Order: sequence, then structure tokens, then C-alpha cells
Amino acid sequence: MTVCASLAAKVNVLRACTALAIPRSAFYRWKRRRIFRMRTKRCVSPPLALSTAEEQTVLDTLHDDRFVDLAPPQVYAALLDEGSYLCSVRTMYRILERHQEVKERRNQLRRPQYVKPELLAERPNEVWSWDITKLKGPVKWTYFYLYVILDIFSRYVVGWMIAYRELASLAKKLIEETCEKQSIEEEQLTIHADRGSSMTSKAVALLLADLGVTKSHSRPYVSNDNPYSESQFKTMKYQPEFPERFGSIEDARSFCLPFFSWYNTEHYHSGLGYLTPEDVHYGRAEQIIKERQAVLQTAYIQHPERFKGRVPQPKTPPTAVWINKPMPERTERSVV
Repeated sequence: MTVCASLAAKVNVLRACTALAIPRSAFYRWKRRRIFRMRTKRCVSPPLALSTAEEQTVLDTLHDDRFVDLAPPQVYAALLDEGSYLCSVRTMYRILERHQEVKERRNQLRRPQYVKPELLAERPNEVWSWDITKLKGPVKWTYFYLYVILDIFSRYVVGWMIAYRELASLAKKLIEETCEKQSIEEEQLTIHADRGSSMTSKAVALLLADLGVTKSHSRPYVSNDNPYSESQFKTMKYQPEFPERFGSIEDARSFCLPFFSWYNTEHYHSGLGYLTPEDVHYGRAEQIIKERQAVLQTAYIQHPERFKGRVPQPKTPPTAVWINKPMPERTERSVV
């Protein structure tokens, strides 16, 4: 931790902890304890505190062969039964902690520290997000699996398929055909997904490597790392026509075919300034915004009082889209 503190003084805490693979929470906890110990040394001993001799007596008792394997509450109860009182249980713990004799004895699982994905898209076919959702079948515990690949900049569904099961080979085929249809070149695209079995499969990883596509994955159990696919699934499942169950896989395909056509070509997306995904994906947004501006200009000329003297402006789609936009670095405040 001392090395991390010296490095953080030159760069910052985030970079220092990342370089040394130390959780920031652990670094700050160590820092607080260090400051607390420094302040404790300067503090005058409180009037009710044990003297040095009394504290040593408590420590020797805890080190006694009878009590060395017992927890302080057990030692406290045994001493009371013998007609002896040294201090409270909490004081025993304080004394042990002061001598660095309190620690976690269980062999706990330590999970690796996953890096938060930070992806930026400034044009179509730069970052895709894909996921798989279940569609209920005709009877209980039967499902069909819907694979969807979405461009996060334009929200355009570039590829989809429905299958009886979730398989890496099917995902590989869909990704390969979609990249070919969109004329994806090497080093052009990043594909982001969660950590499902198909997403992390070796077959998909080798395909992406062959195509020159960069892969990215969400952190485990963090749904916010794949927000665009989750939002698209919600839009689909909240449609009034979306059934409780599909009678067959053909029924599911009959529903999804017109839905995705509507979603891409007719759905005025709120995240795109109420343009359709197809207009943004194929570069028609600028012309449509100019035409909307002309309509609003005409309305303003006819009734300027309705707009309180301000020419209305049409909404525009974002020029950059992020998955986990990085927060601006905050300057570390010195602790007095």
C-alpha cells in the first residue's frame, strides 16, 4: 500500500490502483486506518482507558493456553464464571486489533477485478451490441431464442435470427453473415456482449479474430454494461401485439419480421431526436433535419407569438454514443 500511495501522489489513485491491481476501496480503507492510527498516537489517553499494565494483563490472558483458540466473548464468559473481570469484550477486540492480532480467518473467494467497458461510437458500424433473449413457447418451460445485433450509434438492427436453442455455432453464423451484409472491414468494428455462454465461446472469439473485429464483454452481473440491447428488447416486449406465448417458431418469426422492419424504418426513436434508426444508419439524418427546420421556420413566421419570439429548433441525434462514458477525473483533496 505504501508503494501505491507514493505512485498515487505522482499520477492519481485510479491509475495507481489499476497499475498495481489493488481495489481502490482497499487503498482508501488502508489510508483511513493509517490516519486514524496517527491521530490516536497524538491523542491523550482517555480517563477510563486501561493502563499499560492492565492492557498487558488482558493480552497475556488472551494468549494463555486455555484461551488462545477461543474468541473474546468465550474468554469473557469463562472469566466471569471464575469470578474475574478484566474488561469488556469490545475492549478485548480493541487490544487485539492494536497488536494486529485480528484478521479474517476464513478462506474467502476473491473474484478478479473486472475492468468497466468504455466504448465510444461516432458513426454507424463502429460499435455493435448483441444479445439473446427468450421467447416463451406454446407450453410451460419451452422457449425460442431470439438473437439480435444492434448498432449502438444508429440503434439500427443489423441482424437477427430465431432458433430453438442458444448455440455458439448459430451466433457465429449470424455475426459472419451480418458483417458481410454491412461490408465490415478489418479493425473497423467492436462487438459488445454480456458474458453468456455463446458470447464467450471459443468459436465466436476465433471468428471475430479472423474478421479483425474487436470483442468486448460486460462485467459479470452488471446489466447496465449492455444497455442498448436491453432497451431494444424492452421496446419489442412492450408492444401491444406481443403475445403471452408463441405457438411455434414460425409464429415467432412471423411476429419479429414486421416488428424489426417497423423498428428500423418507421419507429421514431427518442434517443435519435425522433429520427428512425434507418435514417441515421444510412446518413439521411442531416437532410431530414433541414426539412424539419424549414417546416418549423414556416410555422414561426405565421405565428411568432406562439413561440415567444424564439425560432423553434428540431431535435438532433447525438454525435457520440457511449457505453459507460468515463467520468472526468476528480482532483484528490488532501486530508488534513
